[in-house]
Amino acid sequence: MKIVDIDPADPRLEAVFPVLQELRPHLTAEEFRALYEEGRGTGLQYTAAFGDDGSCLGVIGWHVVVTTVQGRTMYVDDLVVSAAVRSGGVGRALLGHVEERAREGGCNALRLDSGTQRVQAHRFYMREGLTIGAFHFIKPLNG
Repeated sequence: MKIVDIDPADPRLEAVFPVLQELRPHLTAEEFRALYEEGRGTGLQYTAAFGDDGSCLGVIGWHVVVTTVQGRTMYVDDLVVSAAVRSGGVGRALLGHVEERAREGGCNALRLDSGTQRVQAHRFYMREGLTIGAFHFIKPLNG
């Protein structure tokens, strides 16, 4: 397995999108590319794990956020492993990779949100040392 950062113009983004879509089925490839290009300006980064055959095994989206509540924090937007290779260490490797980057970047914590229905993901996060530290509230503004 090889873990690499993927820029918006990287041709490997085509292999990353179907894996990301397992978590975000509402996104089209065009929407994802546009969101990534816009988010890149605020530090959004996608990092992917590739198998020896070049297939994308998993992807993690992350960025560093600085707030008065959290200080300097690594925030994970997306973490998804292809259903075909789940429970094989890919998620652990990706999470460990960004955790190391967070430490190197002076972050005081790694944070992520996970939908309340994602019980299997919650078990994984807790095994990896994450705890439930807050409720996340949302109010849709467009409809």
